[in-house]
Amino acid sequence: MESAISDHLVCPRTLSRRVPDNYQPPFPMWVGRADETLQQVVMAYLGVQFRGDEHRTAALAAMRGIVSSFDMEDGPRHHDLTHHEDNEGYENLMVVGYWKDVASYTRWISTSVVADWWASDERLSEGLGYFRETVAPRAEQFETLYAFQEDLPGIGAVMDGISGDINEHGYWGSMRERFPLSQTDWMQPSGELRVISGDPAVGGRVMIQGHDNIALIRSGQDWKDAESEERSLYLDDILPTLQQGMDFLRDSGETVGCYSNRFVRNIDLEGNFLDLSYNIGHWASLDQLERWAESHPTHLRIFTTFFRVAEGLSKLRLYHEVSVSDARDQLYEYINCHPRTGMLRDAQTVALAADLP
Repeated sequence: MESAISDHLVCPRTLSRRVPDNYQPPFPMWVGRADETLQQVVMAYLGVQFRGDEHRTAALAAMRGIVSSFDMEDGPRHHDLTHHEDNEGYENLMVVGYWKDVASYTRWISTSVVADWWASDERLSEGLGYFRETVAPRAEQFETLYAFQEDLPGIGAVMDGISGDINEHGYWGSMRERFPLSQTDWMQPSGELRVISGDPAVGGRVMIQGHDNIALIRSGQDWKDAESEERSLYLDDILPTLQQGMDFLRDSGETVGCYSNRFVRNIDLEGNFLDLSYNIGHWASLDQLERWAESHPTHLRIFTTFFRVAEGLSKLRLYHEVSVSDARDQLYEYINCHPRTGMLRDAQTVALAADLP
């Protein structure tokens, strides 16, 4: 049995684990593997926001435009497309791209095709909203977990490999202990989420700066190849409880430290729904994410259901990835989005010097 932490990222541990050295997990799980050449990745959530069927065609065209820009030399190694409706009644299309290094992402976003389109005044008058939520965790700042071993989604798609059976799963606290950084660092947050330009209440262009160790979780479900029994397990047993938990975090997440939560359904280029979904959530800290996961009734029901059926899963694919990142490696940008979009809701406005006594 392997450690979830790759050999080249192992270091002398100064923080103890929650389980003894002879712990044996109750069923097999796997993590993505990458060699030492992977130093830092980029996860970019690129959104188009609209309200009303009259804007749907334009929104889909904008989404396809983003996807077409990925065909350039420095486009992402992997991407997927999603749709969700938020609790303000706006529909959101997201193109999620994963880069294996910061340099290629920087070259991509700096090309005239991408940079000029984003900066154009036309973005302000189309009747659509846009956002770019980007984080770039280092290799020691993220972890993965899969109940399957092939065709890894999300960040696993750029990691180029899969582990053998890993030890760190099946107990509370195992998520944290799959982070290489957890060997020596509690990953505590510092600083605040703040507006650095624009005004969310006014709209237009707004930029948000994150703080150290914001936690980002993507937790996914793939039932496209599931046969009737597993399909029923997901749609009838897991999904209703999952939806309750996701709705709570969407509507009341600020009470538990969740900045933003979206439960999204994968789509194709025409906007047709696929039998895949995932939750994407930004949290003020890894601690608060853990606390909710360990105590909220909806998540506890999901967790116990998974334990009950995990060994029998064949075609139902469940997974997650969690990261933290430094403030300098995060940027959240919005154009004409409503003020409760993403990180806009909880970002603090810095007082102008003229307003200070």
